[in-house]
Amino acid sequence: MTEKQSNPTTDSDNQEQQSSESRATPSRSAIYLLPNLFTTAAMFSGFYAIISAINDKPVAACIAIFIASLLDAMDGRVARMTHTQSDFGVQYDSLSDLISFGLAPSILVYTWSLSSLSELGNVAGKLGWLVSFLFAACAALRLARFNTQAGKVDKSYFIGLSSPAAAGIILTLVWCAESFEIAGADIHWLVLLVTLAGGLLMVSNVKYFSFKRWPEKVSFFWILLLVIIFALLALDPPKLLFAVAYGYTLSGPFLWLRNRLKRRSSLRSDD
Repeated sequence: MTEKQSNPTTDSDNQEQQSSESRATPSRSAIYLLPNLFTTAAMFSGFYAIISAINDKPVAACIAIFIASLLDAMDGRVARMTHTQSDFGVQYDSLSDLISFGLAPSILVYTWSLSSLSELGNVAGKLGWLVSFLFAACAALRLARFNTQAGKVDKSYFIGLSSPAAAGIILTLVWCAESFEIAGADIHWLVLLVTLAGGLLMVSNVKYFSFKRWPEKVSFFWILLLVIIFALLALDPPKLLFAVAYGYTLSGPFLWLRNRLKRRSSLRSDD
């Protein structure tokens, strides 16, 4: 009798413990409002950038893509802070990124500069829109590869240039050129090479620091540097963002070359 009477109490305790654990752990299949609200806002900014590019407003398109990148950086962190991560959020974020950092930059760069290649002939005109499409396609491939590799690679690094960073090298180029009153038609070959390089770097195996793991304590120098960056950003946004975007883009090939040279020197020393 004693054992029979104790079992219901144990079962009820287990059920309460399981229910409390289920409430504490978010469901991966659930849909949460707050992080998806940031994702929707980022997608809206990307869509607005497309409309602005079509209506011959390149600077407005650049600013919209930049805002989309800020919102995209926030949605994942908000989800982790509020414990509202879900599979739906991951897929929704990828679709939003494809619009904001794949389609929007490719349409912007084509309407602003690469469409002028058609004046040089039929082949050059086709090359312009094909490279624009290649950038959007590489962004889609990069996002698909990122989703399939989630949890399998070191989170400290991206494999290939991230789609927001690739969009950054385009928007900062357009924004800086507009600030210097340089027409896109005058530098279409340079724009073509930058667009092609950005697309190929997205699907490459070059590693880039992800900035997902920050140290808990930093020195006073980094706080001072952050203040200087904000001051320069307020002073001249396009030029500072141009330096940051291209500095980060070149950091990947630089680190790859440095590691390759180290390996060769170590092999020679072993011989």
